[in-house]
Amino acid sequence: MCRDLLTATSESNQIKVPLLFSALFIFTISKMAKVSASEGLKPKAMEVGERTEGVQGGVRLKKELSLSNGVAIIVGVIVGSGIFVSPNLALKYAGSKGMALIVWILSGCLSMIGALCYAELGTMIPKSGGEYAYIGEAFGPLPSFLFLWVALFILAPTANAITALTFAQNILQPLWPACEAPDSAVSLIAALLTYQGFLTVINCYDVKWVTRLQDSFTAAKILALLLIFFASLWHLFHGHTENLQSMMEGTKTSPSAIAIAFYSGLFSYSGWNYLNFVTEELKNPFRNLPRAICISMPVVTIVYALTNVAFFAVLSNAEILSSTAVAITFSEKILGSWGWIMSLFVALCTFGSLNGAIYASSRLFFVGARDGHLPLAISLIDIKRLTPVPSLLFMCLMTLVLLIWNNVEALLVVVTSMEALCVTSSVTGLLWMRYSKPNLKRPIRVNLALPCAFFVICIFLVILSCFTHPVELGIGITFTLLGIPVYFIFIKWQNKPMWLQTGCHSFNTFISKLFICLPEDSKEL
Repeated sequence: MCRDLLTATSESNQIKVPLLFSALFIFTISKMAKVSASEGLKPKAMEVGERTEGVQGGVRLKKELSLSNGVAIIVGVIVGSGIFVSPNLALKYAGSKGMALIVWILSGCLSMIGALCYAELGTMIPKSGGEYAYIGEAFGPLPSFLFLWVALFILAPTANAITALTFAQNILQPLWPACEAPDSAVSLIAALLTYQGFLTVINCYDVKWVTRLQDSFTAAKILALLLIFFASLWHLFHGHTENLQSMMEGTKTSPSAIAIAFYSGLFSYSGWNYLNFVTEELKNPFRNLPRAICISMPVVTIVYALTNVAFFAVLSNAEILSSTAVAITFSEKILGSWGWIMSLFVALCTFGSLNGAIYASSRLFFVGARDGHLPLAISLIDIKRLTPVPSLLFMCLMTLVLLIWNNVEALLVVVTSMEALCVTSSVTGLLWMRYSKPNLKRPIRVNLALPCAFFVICIFLVILSCFTHPVELGIGITFTLLGIPVYFIFIKWQNKPMWLQTGCHSFNTFISKLFICLPEDSKEL
């Protein structure tokens, strides 16, 4: 069956899913309020230092990430589903191949500017959690909680769900060559065979396994994308240049359409900020964080540009627009009956991207729980393997829930628009702290024009997207505002009834014993 856009009926059902799950989460928070110090499980403030397991310090996350691991995380998370989802969406809203290619290159440049701003933030505030830590430092606990609220239910699980659905679509495409695979089959494969369980187990077991896996698959996926480019050169050298003629024909000039085209491109570059989520686990972050960013972003931008040139050289506009698995369509035209090999390449890309995303996003929720903005049980650390097992399992559960909403385009618009708002908030915090905290130590200080330009462009894109996808953007903004009463009722209110605190302590103790975990720096329950 061929997928249509969201209908009115399915749209109302899809809106209910995150709202119902958020209600369940609110109920959970009410049962897991912060525990007093006398009850033995106290959230720890963010500290920077070596993550080691010792008699004096208790259990802590270890500094395992080198410069090469940092580069692998950034490149590995970025190069995932986006390069296979976005080519047809970027072309759809840009109108022409030439404009779409310009959008891809400019999206890389904009992401590079944002990454440089985050290099200053990450070295100025060397804490894990990324935007959560930066927004909290600049504007206080409520805005940082709102970011955590959005990241918990929208940003991280939705991005992971898109990666999972992309894997499923590409794997199933050879079985339904004439049309799209059934939605139920896509969702099922995404839930069962996109490594959610497998990767979660690896992340729970050992950080070194995660980094080795990330390094290997990052190298493999870059080689795979370069092979796509060289295959297109072979196609061109045989005289097939018709698809590169009149590259600008059909270009759309509508600002709102161009904004959505940029959303498609920017989504493919999303992940450049993920290393900031694990700053406390990065060796020598003052040196390795900016270096990893400056190495990764140019590499990704060049590889993405070459890959899109390859797609545009081999496929016509109609072929790209009608395909939800552009890489498979490309390989079928180039390799014929051997086109299924591209499915393996897509699996490599989504595998590595999902692995890095699970690793980094689980640390975000771990830090939020450590600061008392999420249930304390999420901040517990496995005493043997020194990994945040409850946080990883919770992240896996949230991603599986989001697979119910399997319209990739709608998911992409929601996650990219909300991510643009969150990143804009962080860059606004950078500008504000230049004024409010001028004496704060800044190992890296970017030119003021860069954060200002990034801020203006992001606001421009968010406003323009309101005209083409108001429903998706409205869902994201409404859900963000719902976090305000949640904060004041379940976080700000300190004098909770004793029975609630007792129930909370019992639940946290149960989780601690179930997974053999302890709070950070604790040696016993």
